[in-house]
Amino acid sequence: MQGTVNGFSYGLVTPVAAFLAAGLGGALGLRCVAPALRGRGRRRPAALVLGTLTLGCGVWTSHTVAMTGFAVDGTSVGYDTVTMFASLAVGLLMIGAGLFVVGQRGASRMNLVSGGTLTGLGIASTHYLGMAGMQLDGMVEYSTPTVVGAVAVGVAASVAALYTTSRYRGVPGALAAAGCLGLATTAMHYIAMAGATIDLTSPAAAGGGRPDAGDLLPMLAGPAAFLVVAAAVALGRPRLLPGAAPHRATAPEAVRGPVPRSREPLPVQRARTRRHHTAAGAARGRAPQPVRGGSTDLHDW
Repeated sequence: MQGTVNGFSYGLVTPVAAFLAAGLGGALGLRCVAPALRGRGRRRPAALVLGTLTLGCGVWTSHTVAMTGFAVDGTSVGYDTVTMFASLAVGLLMIGAGLFVVGQRGASRMNLVSGGTLTGLGIASTHYLGMAGMQLDGMVEYSTPTVVGAVAVGVAASVAALYTTSRYRGVPGALAAAGCLGLATTAMHYIAMAGATIDLTSPAAAGGGRPDAGDLLPMLAGPAAFLVVAAAVALGRPRLLPGAAPHRATAPEAVRGPVPRSREPLPVQRARTRRHHTAAGAARGRAPQPVRGGSTDLHDW
């Protein structure tokens, strides 16, 4: 007997929440790794690790939130904690491998395709290993075309997000990359679930009803809290993130205004500068340095 699968037991609440979780994780993760992907980040390994944790937690939280709305008529659904967290660990490893390929080796076309493929496979692994953690009275089977389609969506979105982050700066590019990852992660989940069929072995007497999220909510506490803290740091103290631009003291010229340029020829300006330094050195008891006249070597400045 096949059980009727319902992925929208709470209506649009779970899809919207899943999209927001994936989008937030994608925005924060790409914000951390953006300098490294452009080849100019300070503390590049730390930035890539933090970006991997944030992006991976966003994907896993999105998947878990979406699963709270998953129900099967005729049986209750539970989740194995070890398998669920194993899906998080595998996803983090593969997403991290993809980010490190681009962040450490450069954002060439081949590296973007390789890194995006690994990242997309990490997103897909998080979903399908999480589905393997379901405990119900039946067997879950997946349609091959939907599996291929779901993986292709994850890979394509990952490549597009890494390309956008490495090539474009500013808020529009960041929002486009984060939205691409958030939409693709959520769409991949529901595409994969649309191809799932469940053969029940011992249908419960009282089937239907909404799912019991009691097993999933405690698992969400850690990754969700990490995303909230990362968002607070990114908004309140962005310079604490690895790869952030160092704080530079304001130059005196910026306070007093621009220094007017002299209209005298460059050799005359250099000669006056040398005479000034020679007189200052003599006043301090130093031997005067020989003056070279008329040189236009830029290294003399």
